[in-house]
Amino acid sequence: MDPAAATADGGTFLEFVDYAISVISSSGGDGDGYESPGDGPAPARPPWGWAVAQVLKSCCAYSSGVTAAILLSDLFQSWAEQRKSLTSKRKVELTNLLSTRSKRRRLPNTITIDSIHEKNFLSPKSVLEAVVLDVFVLPGTNIYLLTLGDMWSASTIDLYLHRRYYDYIGEHGMLKKGREVMLTGCCLRTAMEGSGHARILPTEYMVMLLDEDKDEDAMLLAAQFCTYSFSSMVLEEGRNDVPYSFYARIEKIESLEPFRCTERKQIILVDDDDAKMKFVLWGEQVLLANLFSVGSMLALDRPFISNVVDNDHEESQELCLEYGSATQVYLVPIAQQEEQVLLTPTQVRSQGPRLSCVPMDNVGSQITLPRDMHGSVDFSKYPYRGYVSDLHDKMVGVSLFGTVTSVCKASTSGTTFYLELEDITGVVLMKLIFTGPWSLGRVGVGHMVYISGLTCTLSSTRIREVSWREKEQGSLFVNLSLLPALLNSPCLHKLSLLSDLPHSSNRTHICRVRLDHIDCNSLKLLLFHNICGCVVNEHSGGRQCSFCKCDCQRGCLHGFRVHLTIADDSEKIFAWCVGQTAVEFLQISPDEYLELPEDERVMYLYTLQNESFVVAIANTSKRVDECATDDEALPVWEITRAQKCE
Repeated sequence: MDPAAATADGGTFLEFVDYAISVISSSGGDGDGYESPGDGPAPARPPWGWAVAQVLKSCCAYSSGVTAAILLSDLFQSWAEQRKSLTSKRKVELTNLLSTRSKRRRLPNTITIDSIHEKNFLSPKSVLEAVVLDVFVLPGTNIYLLTLGDMWSASTIDLYLHRRYYDYIGEHGMLKKGREVMLTGCCLRTAMEGSGHARILPTEYMVMLLDEDKDEDAMLLAAQFCTYSFSSMVLEEGRNDVPYSFYARIEKIESLEPFRCTERKQIILVDDDDAKMKFVLWGEQVLLANLFSVGSMLALDRPFISNVVDNDHEESQELCLEYGSATQVYLVPIAQQEEQVLLTPTQVRSQGPRLSCVPMDNVGSQITLPRDMHGSVDFSKYPYRGYVSDLHDKMVGVSLFGTVTSVCKASTSGTTFYLELEDITGVVLMKLIFTGPWSLGRVGVGHMVYISGLTCTLSSTRIREVSWREKEQGSLFVNLSLLPALLNSPCLHKLSLLSDLPHSSNRTHICRVRLDHIDCNSLKLLLFHNICGCVVNEHSGGRQCSFCKCDCQRGCLHGFRVHLTIADDSEKIFAWCVGQTAVEFLQISPDEYLELPEDERVMYLYTLQNESFVVAIANTSKRVDECATDDEALPVWEITRAQKCE
């Protein structure tokens, strides 16, 4: 395959992404800032999906257009923030404190100490993964403070220690310099005039991390957590008089139905005898679940033992554990596994000499990627573009860039849709799963999209299944064909002639055109659904969206659907547009148009002819006409964005 073909479906946009990555890579560096404590040097090349997402983020922030200088500046700044800890003295100090070499994945809600200082804000739901650098008493008081640092920040922060942890302070205590801890449920006491600097107020939700390979931690686990198993708990009322301690693996973390408006979560634990027990969190305690991950080992000292409250709010005979006032929690995080991934021929040929930017084997065709707790390889940090032909079993965090060839709602679910995506290597059908109604705006056939956070598995019948879940870590969906910034960003597109369109129909083209013909017969006012931009059909039973298939008594607006002829010096084409794009062409709102008398409408449309526009054009030839009425088909070419030339 010609290396240039690797970006044919994305044109100049993907060429700029590759250029930006090469510029950042050539700037050098000792690591990428994504790794956990104990990591050695890492590649300086940014992940491909990260670079695409950052460029799109800038495009959304600057809707009027971006320049190469703006994009490169934003990319460099974001990349520097990811990597700045690698050159800090604090990084060296923390690395020396930590003897463990096992890698672990950062938790989804983790924030850095640097970001706390920069924003002067700390959400109670945030997670702080830190290392104790110092333990001291506030002068003139008996209040203990911990100085905390993390592996991603150059700065430190002090924590007022909650009194439930005071017993762990001292020469032989667990809370001392070098101990890793995780916190949540925190609030910030901001720095006020003359009061020094910001500090974290006491929190009850702190977990101390243990390392089974360290003698001190191994002795604690053996002496304190190997006496009891779940089956040894007694049913009598005096069970809480026994100082139980348990050591078990986290099998599942799930939400429960609220109990009289009180939020609940449960962690399913499995001990060495394969006995299972529920660890139930109530109210504000559910924040503690933010510190846990499936597969990690939990050491619970003196949990409160209670009876399970079922969904009918009745106590059962089943026992469960709760987070009591005397309970202490330790955690042995699951080690992050890795796997060698082969580069595909497409990636090897298209990346050329830049392969030297990442660590590979002797033949230069493998990259090391982490695996999650289910054994799937995580491609979220993959340094090169992924293609449809690369998809195989046990992949998570996959990013794809391509053209939509079909999109529809699943007949069996109100929150599941199917989208078919095509790139230069093939076509894939993926399942889009939403937490509520469709939330991606208007997505049509021929639109050029970027999607990340995909999971790929094989079914029991060896059929490839690709899925995407809304609001999950790393999930992103951007429709480039509708991006306003694309029209005014020459660094992200090259102007095409209309005569070029049939020769490259698998991407969105940017063209400078004039309005050649439009009349009243080619303009219709229809009802459109706000959340998806598709036509709403009216029938005797009410209104139904042609795409979402949902009831649309509300959330609808009247809008234009226009057929028009556009032209440049090379060609004329017949095209269509809807919604805001049609308003850009007509330069009038639907309500204002309806107020015009019939003869004035004709004259108004005539005055628009020969007006110049910059437009984004997509090929919708594979479309099932969800935006058309039963008696009318739409032209092949859709104008997805338009802007009048001054």
